[in-house]
Amino acid sequence: MAMQNGELSKELLSSQAHIWNHIFSFINSMSLKCAVQLQIPDIIHHHGSPMLLSELVEALGLKHERTHSLYRLMRILVHSGFFLKQSRGNDEEEGEEEGYLLAPASRLLLKEEPLSIRPFLLAMLDPMLLDPWQHMSRWFQNDDTNTFHNNPWDGLDSIVDVGGGTGAVAKAVAEAFPDIRCICFDLPHVVSGLVGSNNLSYIGGDMFEAIPNAHALLLKWILHDWSDEECMKILKQCKEAIPSKENGGKLIIIDMVVKVQEGENKLLKTQLFFDILMMSMMKGRERTEKDWAKLFVDAGYSDYKITPILGLRSLIEVYP
Repeated sequence: MAMQNGELSKELLSSQAHIWNHIFSFINSMSLKCAVQLQIPDIIHHHGSPMLLSELVEALGLKHERTHSLYRLMRILVHSGFFLKQSRGNDEEEGEEEGYLLAPASRLLLKEEPLSIRPFLLAMLDPMLLDPWQHMSRWFQNDDTNTFHNNPWDGLDSIVDVGGGTGAVAKAVAEAFPDIRCICFDLPHVVSGLVGSNNLSYIGGDMFEAIPNAHALLLKWILHDWSDEECMKILKQCKEAIPSKENGGKLIIIDMVVKVQEGENKLLKTQLFFDILMMSMMKGRERTEKDWAKLFVDAGYSDYKITPILGLRSLIEVYP
C-alpha cells in the first residue's frame, strides 16, 4: 500500500511538472522576444568570441543591478537551445570563466542574416496577433469559421501599412495571407534598402501628400501622435486611396479609445497617462469614441466599428 501511495505521489508530481511546463511555455517565446528586442544575438555575433556576462551587460548599457536578471534570462535561453556557453579559461580580472555564443538557431535571429526570421518572430508575438488565441474557447461555442477569420484584413486582396516602419506587421500579414498584396509605406529614409518578398513591397513617401492605393489601409498607433487637423489630412488621403464601402474598401485603425465611464479604473488611468504623454511629447492625444466619430464624419467617412480586443488599444474599422 505504501509503495502504491509512493508511486502515485511520484506520478502526481511528474504530472504537476508536465502541466506547469505547458502553463509557462509562453516564457520561452517572450524571453526570446526580449533578447531580440535587446539585440543580444547581434551583440554576441559582433563580439566575435565567447562573451562574458559582464561584457554583455556593458554592451547593452544596463545598470549593474540588472546583471543577475540578465544572467537568469540568458540561462533559460541557453537551456532552450538559443545560446551556448563556452569556457574562456580562467579570467581572474572578471572572475568569470564562461562566455556566451550563438547557437545555430539564434543565427536566424540576426538582423543581417538573409534568411532571418527576426521580423516574423516580433510580428507573431505582437499583442494584436496573439489576441485571437484568447478567444478559442468562445469560438468552439459559436458559428465563426475560426478565431482568426474575424481579423480586419480577411477577404482583402491588398493592404497598405501606413507608417509601417520596417514592416513587422506587413510581413506577418504577408506570411499569414499569401494571396494579399502587402505594402509597407513609410518615409523614404525608413524603407530605403529594405527588401520585400513575393507579396510584400516597400514604398517610400509622405502620408500627408499621397498614399498608395489598396483594398484597405492599416494605421497602427499612428493617429494618436497627431493633432485633429493633421489627422484630418491623413484620413482624407486614406479615403482617396481605398475603394468605396460597397467595393470592400476600409480603413483599419489600431489605437486607444478612452473609456469615459467609471469601472475600468486601472485601464482608464493608463490611457490618461498616455494622453498626457502625447500632450507633452507629440502633437497628438488619446481620443474617446466621440472624438473618433467626429474625426471620421468630418473626413467624409460613412460608418465605423470599434472592437476593444487589444487591451489598452482597440481595433477600429472605418468605412468610406
